[in-house]
Amino acid sequence: MSTRNINPLKVNVVKKIKSLIDCLVGIKDETGEFLMPLADGRVIDTKGWNDWEWTHGIGLYGLLKFHEISGDQGSLRIALAWFRDRFEIGTTKNVNTMSPLLTAAYLHEANRADYLVHLDSWAEWVMYDMPRTEEGGLQHITYLADHHQQLWDDTLMMSVLPLAKIGLVLQRPHYVEEAKRQFLLHIKYLQDVQTGLWFHGWTFDGRHHFGRARWGRGNCWITVAIPDFIEMLQLSEVDGIRLHLAASLVAQIDALVKFQDAKTGLWHTIIDDDSSYLEASCTAGFVYGIMKAIRLRLIPKEERYINAAKMAIEAVIENITDTGELKLVSFGTPVFNDIDGYKKIPLTSMPYGQSLALLALTEYLRTFL
Repeated sequence: MSTRNINPLKVNVVKKIKSLIDCLVGIKDETGEFLMPLADGRVIDTKGWNDWEWTHGIGLYGLLKFHEISGDQGSLRIALAWFRDRFEIGTTKNVNTMSPLLTAAYLHEANRADYLVHLDSWAEWVMYDMPRTEEGGLQHITYLADHHQQLWDDTLMMSVLPLAKIGLVLQRPHYVEEAKRQFLLHIKYLQDVQTGLWFHGWTFDGRHHFGRARWGRGNCWITVAIPDFIEMLQLSEVDGIRLHLAASLVAQIDALVKFQDAKTGLWHTIIDDDSSYLEASCTAGFVYGIMKAIRLRLIPKEERYINAAKMAIEAVIENITDTGELKLVSFGTPVFNDIDGYKKIPLTSMPYGQSLALLALTEYLRTFL
């Protein structure tokens, strides 16, 4: 083939994606600063690749999406090896450890592996044994805390999308209906009606939004999850759930366009607070969701959305080092009672930063190149 037919931009994006994957599986916590000691004696490595937490679940999803778009076998082998090793050891069930089951469901559906027992066990736990808030919300239980009566915006990505996909794969429609209900319930309590952005958390115990933080990465899980959920369920253009979710997404994206940093194309870790630092992982999630929403016609192909997406993808690419590390990524973040807590979260390379950038560049390939 003549080199004149090769798109140099596409070649560069694929090169960046490969470097992101290399860094994703090669990240190490050299100091032990980001290890998570548990009361039962276990120590969860949230930064390295060989453990089981939401950070790894998002990493697996990025690998899956790149494989689906490109047919890349290396990313598939990495994912299959992770499941082989982790399922052999196991872990305790919570909102975040449910995250890898989304990719497991896709791999099982594609006959890449037999995960039936695992899919059944984890989905049944979410449906019937996972702690619930008032009104039946999925309580955001983690390794470290039960978070009594709390809803977090992370939950839709980490537990609800996997539940829905398992419902489709195992032909259990009651899982899918429960997933729909969880989306509606989280919109009810977490989306800010004034700005269109989402609060990080809500508690029925006192009925408040903690520090009322409109936190970047928490919001980006919504920008990712809503288009993916609509596409996953193949909801028709006149479906009532689709219309409601799309309206929620449009309100959020309109706010994001307003608060995007005009100089860098990034968003701040507190979206509407420009005194907070600029953060790249949320930016990657936002640009993935915006581009996908354009492709799925959830938002119109208007100049303001296209320009925001182009600025953001350029910003993400600019923040990928030669060794494939996405810079400006904030560490895992609890719900704080004040905004200052979010501003003090350290910046460090993390699997979810790598994967959100991987998702963004993969959708860029799919949508624009």
